[in-house]
Amino acid sequence: MSNADQFRDPFRELIEAYALGALDPEDRVAVAAHLATGCAECNKALGESQWLVSQLAYLAPEADPSDMLRGRLLKTVRAEAAAARVSSSAPAKSAIPFWMWGAVAAALLFAFYNGYEARQLQEKVRVTELALTEQTRRQQQVAQELALAHREALILTDPKSMWIKMPASDKTLPVLQATWHQKLGIVVSGWNLPAPSSNRTLQLWLIPNSPGAKPVPSLTLRPDWSGKFDLLVASPPDSPSGTKWLAITEEPEGGSPQPTTTPIWVGTVAGK
Repeated sequence: MSNADQFRDPFRELIEAYALGALDPEDRVAVAAHLATGCAECNKALGESQWLVSQLAYLAPEADPSDMLRGRLLKTVRAEAAAARVSSSAPAKSAIPFWMWGAVAAALLFAFYNGYEARQLQEKVRVTELALTEQTRRQQQVAQELALAHREALILTDPKSMWIKMPASDKTLPVLQATWHQKLGIVVSGWNLPAPSSNRTLQLWLIPNSPGAKPVPSLTLRPDWSGKFDLLVASPPDSPSGTKWLAITEEPEGGSPQPTTTPIWVGTVAGK
């Protein structure tokens, strides 16, 4: 058997009988449905068969059809009409094959998965960027703290620094120690200081030598949880020679432009 015989359309053999109207209703419906799919080979064969049938009509002698033939023709016509009604009422077959629907579904699933992976990657990148930003900020903070600690150590250990005791007006409070370096700044330190109320802070003041001059405000600081007070003023607003006293008062949080309370700690600078 040749390859052409193996793949021959099974409806091809029924086309001539279909054109002659010699098929039973079941086969005729099947052939009609097949032709409706648009099979080019079978539709071509049907056209040729119908032309041949029309030519045969001219070759036959004129005669009235017998009652048996008339009945068979009427039966065939009725069967064809019924088959046509069934075919028209049946739902139209989708022009898109099933495998193509599967391919579309697979493509949509793949696109959804890629979108999900992209969102996950974007979230990982965002978290990583936040972590890097926080790490950079922390490194800068540590570097700044180390620089301040180094500066403070130089102030405290340099023989050129001026040492100023700052006793408290209340004898129950500890004495603070101020160390002033002409170029590096002032360090005021102490231990076991009571914490001001939640909306208050301690502020350093430089009292000028000039008579009638107003106190010059400096930085503010609250003692930590252990009572440690360690204030570094890298750029004092005045020089040791122009300052008579160092004073610390309790002020509203954020500091004040002028003292609002009596100084708690005072240390003499002039004359040292």
